[in-house]
Amino acid sequence: MTRTGQHSLSAALYCAALALIFAVLTLAAAVATAADKPVIEKKDDLPRHIYQLDVPVTALYEEENRERLVALANQIRSDILGDLDAYDIQDDNTLQGFYGVLGSIALLEEDWEGYLDYLEKRRDLETKEANQLTMGLVGEAVARSRMNGESSNEALAERLQSAVSALPYETVEANLESLKGRTEILSRAFVMGSLDSRFQPIADENDGEVSYDIASSLVSVTFTLDYFLPAASTVNDVLSYTIATNRVEKEDIWAARQVTLTDDDEGTPVTLAVWDSGIDTEIFAPLGQLWINENEIADNGIDDDDNGYIDDVHGIAYDDDSNKVVGNLYPIGDVAEDEAALQRINKGLGDVQFNVDSQEASEFRQMMASLPKEEVQSFLESLSIYGNYSHGTHVAGIAAEGNPFARLMVARLTFGYELIPEEPTIAQAHREAAMVLEVADYFRENGVRVVNMSWGGDLRSIEDALEANGAGDSAEERKALAREIFDIGNTALRSAISESPDILFIAAAGNSDNDIGFDESYPGGYDYPNFLTVGAVDQAGDETSFTSLGNVDLYGNGFEVESYVPGGNRLPYNGTSMSSPQVMNLAGKVLALNPTLSVAELKALIIDSAEVKELATRTIRLIDPKAALNSAVSGAN
Repeated sequence: MTRTGQHSLSAALYCAALALIFAVLTLAAAVATAADKPVIEKKDDLPRHIYQLDVPVTALYEEENRERLVALANQIRSDILGDLDAYDIQDDNTLQGFYGVLGSIALLEEDWEGYLDYLEKRRDLETKEANQLTMGLVGEAVARSRMNGESSNEALAERLQSAVSALPYETVEANLESLKGRTEILSRAFVMGSLDSRFQPIADENDGEVSYDIASSLVSVTFTLDYFLPAASTVNDVLSYTIATNRVEKEDIWAARQVTLTDDDEGTPVTLAVWDSGIDTEIFAPLGQLWINENEIADNGIDDDDNGYIDDVHGIAYDDDSNKVVGNLYPIGDVAEDEAALQRINKGLGDVQFNVDSQEASEFRQMMASLPKEEVQSFLESLSIYGNYSHGTHVAGIAAEGNPFARLMVARLTFGYELIPEEPTIAQAHREAAMVLEVADYFRENGVRVVNMSWGGDLRSIEDALEANGAGDSAEERKALAREIFDIGNTALRSAISESPDILFIAAAGNSDNDIGFDESYPGGYDYPNFLTVGAVDQAGDETSFTSLGNVDLYGNGFEVESYVPGGNRLPYNGTSMSSPQVMNLAGKVLALNPTLSVAELKALIIDSAEVKELATRTIRLIDPKAALNSAVSGAN
């Protein structure tokens, strides 16, 4: 678990991912493979491909360099087709990605029929109904218009409106709102600024060499630049009309399931550790919801109880080098003076994304429309800093909601925020491994019953960080080093969990719509008797477009979940970071009413009381707090 491989999963941090939002517009699908081919069961087993750039990244999109862009696309196509021919790849998302890139190359060559063929392959393997129905809406309208000799935005609007009107609106509403939001966020300056700040430093570090992931993104973004941005206002008009004329308020299943405990209930205090970016303890102190180390004196700079931590009155903290520090909140640093503005920007982004008409949304649109290319990197990084700063407090608010017996313990990590991450090293991996084991010791020694982990990482992110810093002499060397670094942290985190059998660990599945097992994501991909992985559904219990898949035990609401941010205001965030602490909230209430439950009994009660929901391709379980608490009360009597 390295710092560069680790990240919070908040929708606030989706802001940082805006640097690659154009890639979302071109995601792809799959094809059948022969049984006698070598099987690819993990992302790390995929072959590595390297490409040479001989012009700056953004220069690829200048007309005089079109041949260079086409040549790069041809190299990528050859490698994709070669890999599809040579391997049996056991992951639909990987195959979707391949066909998305091939579709983008087809559009680059104005091969409209080829694009539509790849789009069909993509849809065939998409398991989420809403994503399948909305996949490639704009691309298909463009291709069919051009095939018919139509190039006007009026013709595109007619085709797009026809396609959108035929969709079951209640199923696709959130996706259409999100697509509409992209038309209001993206600009050529923003896309070019994102490319320049995200990819140019990596190319510079490696003498112009870039990996497949970067090269394929550079090719795929041509769809955004050539077709999406020129038609953005037309797409927005179609979606605005559709949303305005069809908007329905989806049923909220969660309010009826919630149980609010009061001081009149016969409850026992329960210690809940929020292993995250820190907590604004001033919010929860007046509510009596903070864990307190009675043997420590606050703010005297002394380790009063001689446990290795100074001033750990409400918990512990580590900096970005895995050193013990004092402080309950993620350090917001130089952007602290802009905290109020960043809070409004975060709210504006969320409102635009989910079609909420607000003053903040209007301000955000205006800001994005005028954001210069050279300011994109600082803008994205400041949003990421605020996302980290607010993440743990938001999670804590969800975990403690309606439970006067909750005692929140701070276990602060310091996440990275830079578009170009720090270089992972073996030494840092060992420091972080030691930190993880120390934190688990602290949990055990202080009676923690439940831990929430709304963060995660994966093996490939470490390899990407190595590439970003020019580490290693080859792709294969980076692959081997990334595995070594990953194994150090992964082993420590697994030990921390497995050696704490009396603590229930709850992790967010992730927001990448990926298979967490194939990608070797942690900790969401773990499977232990004292561990739960939580995915996200919306207010009606429908699977969100972003929630990751695989070994997911339970689902909670991860859509527009309101909670505290530092300072005491409340904002809605989206993501599995928000659904995971809802399971912690439930576990805390169950233990408050029935503190004698073992971890095995607690886990079984939560799972067994959940609603079983059948989807087209799998079965999921939605938590039901009311049913679980009824079982807890009856079991305690």
